[in-house]
Amino acid sequence: MIRFEQVSKRYPNGHMGLDNLSFHIKVGEMVFITGHSGAGKSTLLKLIMCMERPSSGQVHVGGQNLRELSGVALPLIINGTPPGEVGRRVRAALDKVGLLSKESLYPIALSGGEQQRVGVARAVVHKPALLLADEPTGNLDPSLSAEIMSLFEDFNRVGVTVIIASHDLPLIATLDHRMLTLDQGRLLRDGE
Repeated sequence: MIRFEQVSKRYPNGHMGLDNLSFHIKVGEMVFITGHSGAGKSTLLKLIMCMERPSSGQVHVGGQNLRELSGVALPLIINGTPPGEVGRRVRAALDKVGLLSKESLYPIALSGGEQQRVGVARAVVHKPALLLADEPTGNLDPSLSAEIMSLFEDFNRVGVTVIIASHDLPLIATLDHRMLTLDQGRLLRDGE
């Protein structure tokens, strides 16, 4: 599903975000990206999303070399999903994260945990093959964090490849998934 081949990312200010990173993530795998603040976790996710381009090396997603992509497809309405289908998919996604009863509320009326679940619903409304999350449990209490991770595991159980960047090592330790640990842009450990 995702392959990094000797990927480096140097920013214009000279900071090395990633340094010669190589790894492979299989279809349907759930992987945590960990490391200290500034280790390269967000840079790695941005390369997968094409928000950043590598300075050197190759990033492949679904067999596609991302250097060859010129644009990013926008979801649902922009891709021509029929209006009736948009509403159905939104309600199904809200139902999956336990918020269907709050469909008509504004975000300000939702708790922090509910807002995080809306973020998960937004991410999965398109029935993605790949789900990326950057610190999805930041600022949540331990029980809400566990609930959010449980949602990600639910999506992974139905075949979605899930990659989560997180500092929450105590929570990650309770889950049985592969962990890639970064240190100053390099792959320190691959816990396959």
